[in-house]
Amino acid sequence: MGTKVSRNDFEWVYTDQPHGDRRRAMLKKYPQIKKLFCIDAHFKYVVAAMVAAQVIACYFVKDMSWPWILALAYFFGGTINHSLTLAIHDISHNTAYGYQHAKWNRYFGMFANLPIGVPMSISFKKYHIDHHRYLGGDVLDVDLPTPIEGYLFRNSFLKLIWLILNPLFYVLRPLAVNPKPLTVLELHNAVIQVIFDGLIMYFFGYKAVLYLVVGTLISMGIHPITGHFISEHYMYTKGHETYSYYGILNLITFNVGYHMEHHDFPAIPSSKLPLMKKIAPDFYDDLPSYTSWCKVLWDFVFDPAIGPFARVRREIELEQSKM
Repeated sequence: MGTKVSRNDFEWVYTDQPHGDRRRAMLKKYPQIKKLFCIDAHFKYVVAAMVAAQVIACYFVKDMSWPWILALAYFFGGTINHSLTLAIHDISHNTAYGYQHAKWNRYFGMFANLPIGVPMSISFKKYHIDHHRYLGGDVLDVDLPTPIEGYLFRNSFLKLIWLILNPLFYVLRPLAVNPKPLTVLELHNAVIQVIFDGLIMYFFGYKAVLYLVVGTLISMGIHPITGHFISEHYMYTKGHETYSYYGILNLITFNVGYHMEHHDFPAIPSSKLPLMKKIAPDFYDDLPSYTSWCKVLWDFVFDPAIGPFARVRREIELEQSKM
């Protein structure tokens, strides 16, 4: 567990991200891709069912002992809550109601947020736009670890700790690297969340609230689904900064594994991404990809070539970012 990471810095590049050129080339060769720019008619019902399942689970956990609550939070509730964060990711691209109803998407994101226990939907949207527009951009893409993370978490044991603390870094990193003003919608998100948590407390007790929050925290740390955090952009193959995962867990994570496809066409709903890959196999079949998120996590911890520094990073002029 003491193997040290061999990287001392990010992989700095001086080219633009590849997805814009890929998008133009794909649309030129396969114009039928444009037909996938739509909303997912079933998506809203799936999300509503997941929220309902967690409310029902709260009824049952109120009388459970703590070992059973923690087990349920990890294997069931945490899985649903992590999946709901990925639904929020989809909603942030306006795929629930379309771009013409952006406000509806924002409030539906708050609804999907409810079982997660803490308000995050609107804040995620605010920063996720920059992740797509300035992928790997110094300061602007807060998905990138900070240099201090790269220097501190440099061996297998510390990388494991970094994975466990991942929820903390995702909350604090944007505030430290690229703080943005609080918005009215973020306040709405917080008020709605507090009301929901209060109702869960009133009807089902404090165990139910802790079940939701603890499930969120542990499912964002060491959990099979969290492999997507690493697989999406950590540089396991030199020269590649975005990767897809084509394993079975896509079935319960809104196809977040189709990440190269998603960055190529963020406006396409997650349910349509496998179809897009079938339309344009020559753009995807030869790219490095994964079939196991568990193996991704294992390699991240034990491979000395991988760590928080194993990311492509590029400088972006702040003046350009405001255009």
